[in-house]
Parts: sequence; structure tokens; C-alpha cells
Amino acid sequence: MIEFKNASKTFRLGKREVNAVKGVSLAIEQGEIFGIIGFSGAGKSTLLRLVNLLEQPTSGAIQIQGVDLATLPKKELRKLRRKIGMIFQNFNLFSSRTVAGNVAYPLKLAGIPKKEINERVSELLSFVGLTDKANDYPEQLSGGQKQRVGIARALATSPDILICDEATSALDPDTTSDILRLLKKVNHELGITVLLITHEMHVIQSICDRVAVMEEGEVIEVGSVFDTFTNPKHPTTKRFIKSVENDLPSAKLLREWREKGGKRLYRVTFKGEITNAPVLSQITQKYSVDFNIVHGYIRELQERLFGNLLISFEGNADAIESAMIELQSIVDVEEVELDAG
Repeated sequence: MIEFKNASKTFRLGKREVNAVKGVSLAIEQGEIFGIIGFSGAGKSTLLRLVNLLEQPTSGAIQIQGVDLATLPKKELRKLRRKIGMIFQNFNLFSSRTVAGNVAYPLKLAGIPKKEINERVSELLSFVGLTDKANDYPEQLSGGQKQRVGIARALATSPDILICDEATSALDPDTTSDILRLLKKVNHELGITVLLITHEMHVIQSICDRVAVMEEGEVIEVGSVFDTFTNPKHPTTKRFIKSVENDLPSAKLLREWREKGGKRLYRVTFKGEITNAPVLSQITQKYSVDFNIVHGYIRELQERLFGNLLISFEGNADAIESAMIELQSIVDVEEVELDAG
């Protein structure tokens, strides 16, 4: 549905050129929730602004439903933009308008009759759970309520695409979860394609079907959230994973483990149905090897189980090696490099 074809964007700052987006080729399917993640300055916001030509690409093309946006006359481009809703980190609400007035604003710009506007506003406020706030002003609302108004306003013109620019960055964790559930509702019940950018990996895990990782204007990794999270390829992606998963024990726990004789530590990764199988206990019993779970977790990710356990083994060296060989044939196992201290 949305396709970037070798798209680049270069800004000129005085005599200096800044390559904000570099040769991005990326396809986002209709009806999916697609996340773009990257540290500050990675080019995420610029890439989003290319979707509706708020920024013109320096080279390459952006297509929606096979139509190159750069070829559209201004009238047709304005019409297309009405089918692309946007919500923002700082809400962008009019302080002088009520909640209902903010939601009605894009409908008034589109010349919709007043009766239809009132009906649509009422419908949208019910959808986002703010019926009782219709006559309140933004200053009377919490951050989460403001973002719900922003979502209702973005949905006013019945868009096909909803763009979310760091939509939860200004919210606390509980409110973030509420907004993410609402965005899932938008996607599932209305069939709207959701394209969001964030620097928070937990947001990607909670809501997205697929994710692209950006660094210095380039897309460095693309894949399903499950595959990207459980088997990251690029060092930057691995840094994001570490930002949300404490996958190593504290220095204190490591010292205690070493004091008890611990020397080598292995990361054993379970994915999908194998997570429920007693693979570890069966293999260690077979070779008369003991194991100790030093650290780790088993969690659900996109309705699939994923286990990440740090384990030490005790027993005869040859028996441990045989157990490891069999274990590696079933699940992912790697030795964890630990600092000598």
C-alpha cells in the first residue's frame, strides 16, 4: 500500500548538506501496523513526512496504492492527504476549541454539513471513550485524554492510513498502554493501516506486526516483530533489545554466582511451542548433568512464547559437551561473554 522506492531526502544548512534519509526502499502492506524505530536523529520523522509529501524527496519515489505522489496535481494531493490521518507527540490541539471543536475542525475544512459533522464527532468521541468530555477544553484533560482527542481528530475524515509520530513518548506507562490498545482497536475494527515511529522498543513489541530499524537515515533491518526481537541481526537492533530487556544479571548476582563456583554461562533461547517442552531437563537427565538457571524469563510476544534463560551446567566435562551438542540441535545456545571482574 505504501512503498518507498530508493527514497532520499537531503537538507541544506548553509553550506552543509544533511542526508536525513538515504536510499530507503520499504513496503508497508495494507491493514498492518508497521513500526519504525531508531535513536534520535536516525531519520524517522523525516521518513514519515515523506508519506504525504510534507517533505518532498530529493530523489526516489513514494507510492500509495501504486500512485507516485510526486506526479499528483495539487488538488489530487490535497484529496489524498485527507485520507492520511496524523497524531503527534505534543497532541497539537487548539486550546481555544473544545474537545468536540478540535475533532470537528478537519471536517469543517472539508466543507462537511454541520449536521453530519455533529454526528461524526459524536461517533468518534464514543469510539475513543470521551463522550463525556465533548464540551471540555484541552487544559482540562489529562495527557492520555488529549491523545485520545488527537486520535479522534485524525480519524475524522475516515482515513486509510494513520501516521503516529512518537504518539506515546509524552505519556506515562499506564497511559501508553491505554493508547496502544486504542490504536489496535483503530486497526482491527476500522481496517486502517497504522504507521508509527518511536524510540521505544516496548511500543513496537506491544502493537506492531512488522518493524524497520533506522540508523543515520538508512533502514538497517526489517522483519516481523517476533523475528526481529528474538533474533536481531544488526548491532543497533541489539541495543534496542537490551534497552527493554534486562538480559544479564546484576554485577552483585554474578559475583555471588562466581563465588559458588560458576565459571561459564550460556544463553539458551526457546521460541514457540518448544518453550513448553521439558527439553532442558530431559537432556540434562539423559547425560547426568545438573543445570542452574542464573537469570532469564519466559514471555509472550505476538501470541507466541519466547524464553531467554542464562544457564550454568555442572558435571563431567564430556557429559556437559554431549548435552550441549544435543541441546544445540533443538534450541539456540551460545556462551555469554562476561567481564573478568
